[in-house]
Amino acid sequence: MLKTVNILNKRAKFEYEIIDRYTAGMVLTGTEIKSIRLGKANIAESFCEFQGDELFVINSHIEEYLFGHQYNHKPKSERKLLLNKRELKGLLKDVQNKGLTIIPLRLFTNEKGMAKLDIALCKGKKTFDKRETIKDRDNKRDLDRIKKEF
Repeated sequence: MLKTVNILNKRAKFEYEIIDRYTAGMVLTGTEIKSIRLGKANIAESFCEFQGDELFVINSHIEEYLFGHQYNHKPKSERKLLLNKRELKGLLKDVQNKGLTIIPLRLFTNEKGMAKLDIALCKGKKTFDKRETIKDRDNKRDLDRIKKEF
């Protein structure tokens, strides 16, 4: 039984309004998948960008594999995402016409051990929206604290 990996982008929900979600496969080398299975990855500062008709995740950090030696990968290289052609065309249209962006939300391994990336079509939040999110979170925390006391 494989240990599942679940690496989250916690800032994404705070900084962006999520419109639509997709699950994409990733094209990885052997040392990259081994590092991901060890949980040595970070997607906090990453984003997705189209290059031609293909979608790539940029600025994601996957640490070098400890036992990789000369076959190791570059930690901050671009990695191709695998989606259906119909999904890619829809995303490309939304990004170009509506000015939306694509952000990775979660990097995980499925039950077969394959690395998958949950991506979201997002719209950036304004400062007052972020303040409103903070207020809602604080109010919810206070209510939970009061409920716990009773």
